[in-house]
Amino acid sequence: MSGSSLIVDGLSVELGHGASRRRVVHDISFTVEPGKAVALVGESGSGKSVTARTLVGLAGSGAGISAKRLQFGDRDLRRLGDRQWRGLRGKDIGFVLQDALVSLDPLRPVGDELIEALAAHGWGNRETRRQRMLELLDLVGIPEPQLRARQRPDQLSGGLRQRALIATALALDPAIVIADEPTTALDTTVQAQILRVLEAVKQRGSGLLIISHDLAVVSQIADEVVVMHQGDVVEQGPTDIVLGQPSHAYTRLLLGSVPGARRHKARAAASAANAHIVLEASGLSKTYVGPDRQDRRVVDDVSFTLRSGQTLGIVGESGSGKTTAARIALGLVGPDQGEVTFDGSRWNAAGKDAVPERERRPQRPHFGVIYQDPLSSFDPRWNVGRILADALEAGGLPRRQHTERIASLLEKVRLPADYASRWPLQLSGGQRQRIAIARAIASNPKVIVCDEPVSALDVSVQAQVLDLLRELQDELGVSYLFISHDLGVIREVSDEVVVMLDGKVIERGATEDLFANPQHEFTRRLLASAPHLPGSGAAPPF
Repeated sequence: MSGSSLIVDGLSVELGHGASRRRVVHDISFTVEPGKAVALVGESGSGKSVTARTLVGLAGSGAGISAKRLQFGDRDLRRLGDRQWRGLRGKDIGFVLQDALVSLDPLRPVGDELIEALAAHGWGNRETRRQRMLELLDLVGIPEPQLRARQRPDQLSGGLRQRALIATALALDPAIVIADEPTTALDTTVQAQILRVLEAVKQRGSGLLIISHDLAVVSQIADEVVVMHQGDVVEQGPTDIVLGQPSHAYTRLLLGSVPGARRHKARAAASAANAHIVLEASGLSKTYVGPDRQDRRVVDDVSFTLRSGQTLGIVGESGSGKTTAARIALGLVGPDQGEVTFDGSRWNAAGKDAVPERERRPQRPHFGVIYQDPLSSFDPRWNVGRILADALEAGGLPRRQHTERIASLLEKVRLPADYASRWPLQLSGGQRQRIAIARAIASNPKVIVCDEPVSALDVSVQAQVLDLLRELQDELGVSYLFISHDLGVIREVSDEVVVMLDGKVIERGATEDLFANPQHEFTRRLLASAPHLPGSGAAPPF
C-alpha cells in the first residue's frame, strides 16, 4: 500500500472496566500523508501512546474505540478483526514500541527475531532473509551486525536493543511507520543516525507517526506537531509554528522545560576545586570475552575524580564503557587493572589488591544508585513502603524508626506520606523515579550513581526530577556520578564532564569550558549531533 495515507478523524478511546472506566483520548484528528511526518507530543498520560497502539490494533481487550473515520488507504480500520490486523501490522504499518526489552523475545537472538518478521509475511527465502537482516542491522547503526545478530536482548545495551526494534519495524518497507519514543535510549550520534534513517523513510514516500517527549528530536523530523494534554489536543499545526510560536500555555510549558532552555547550574569553580575528594578512580581497565570468544576491552585506563557535593557527568556513545566504569566505581565489578578509592581508602582494586566484599559491606550504605528504568529495579512483590524499608534496613536503621523515616523520605521527594501503601505499577514514570531517588538517599549516602535517570521521562517531569536532584544535593551535600546521553541534561547538572569513546577517556574538563571549546574531534561531533529547537528560545547544548 505504498503511498497510502492514515486518516484519523474524531478518535476517542475508553479504557478500564466498570467504575474505573474512563475516556483517555478525546475526539482527536490528524492525517499522516505519504512522505510526511506527524508528531504526537505531551506528558505521560496524555494519551499519545494509547493513540499509537489503537492505530495498530493493540489498544487492548475491552477498549472502547469510536471515530468518524479511521482509515488506511482504502481500508476501514474500525472494521478489522485480529487476523486482519496481524496481516497489516509489520507489512503495511510498521510499529516501534517504546520498551525494547519487553518487545523483543528475551530467549531469542535479535537476528532470528528480524528474520521471523520477514518470514511471517512470506518475504524472500532463507538466504535472502538473512542478508536483509544484516542490511537492516547495519542501516540502523548497529556495529558488528554479524556478531550482534547472535545476541539476545539482555546481552545488548538499551540503545542497541532500540535499534534492533527499529530495524524490525522497517524490515518490510511499510507504507506507514508508527514509532513510540524511537530515540529515547540513544546517544546523540546514534540518535542523529536514526533520524537520518527515518528521514529516508519519508523520502521514499512512507508516512511517519512519531510519539516523543523529546521536542528537539521532533523539530528535526516532523512536518506537523499535535500537542496532547490529558487526552485532548490543545495545539496542532506546522512544526515551525507550534514549536517556534506556540499559542497554548501548555505548549510553552513543555518548551520551557527542555534542558538547555532552562537555567544552568550555578557553579563556583574555586570552591569545587577545593572540595574534598570523595571518590577517585585511577587507571581502570576491564576486558570481557564476547560471544565470538574475542576479548573486548570495554574500559581502558579510565581515571576520574568526584568531589564532595559536586556532579561529575559521564557522556559517550552506547557501548563506550561509561556504565561499566560506574559499576566498577560502585564496587559491583572488579577491574582487571587500576583501583578506586573512597574517602581516601581503597574501595575496589585488581589482583592481589582486590578488596573482599566483607570489608566493603559496612561502607555500602554510603553509595546509592538511580537507574533509567526504576520499575525493573523494584521487587514487584513490594509496595513503596516495603521498598524504602528495605533500603533503610540495609542502612542499619532500627525498624521502630522506619515509619517516620519513610514519611520523611517521601516528603523530600515531594510525594504524600500515603504513597507508602501504593504499588509501583500504580504510579506514573515520574513518581516511580521519585521513589527510586527516595530509595537512593535512604541511607544518607555520600555518592549516588545516576545512570540515565531522566531519559525515559517527558520534558516537564524531567525538569521536575532534575530540580529535585539539585535541591537534594544542596541539602544533603551528596555527590553525583551522572551518566547520560543527553548533552542538555549533562550541561545543566554537571560541574565537570568526562567524555568516553571505545572505553577510553578522550576529554575532560569544567562543564562550560568543555561545551564552549571542545578539543577532541569526537566531542565536537557529539555536540554537533545533538538536536535542538531552532527559533523556540531553547539553546543548543553547545
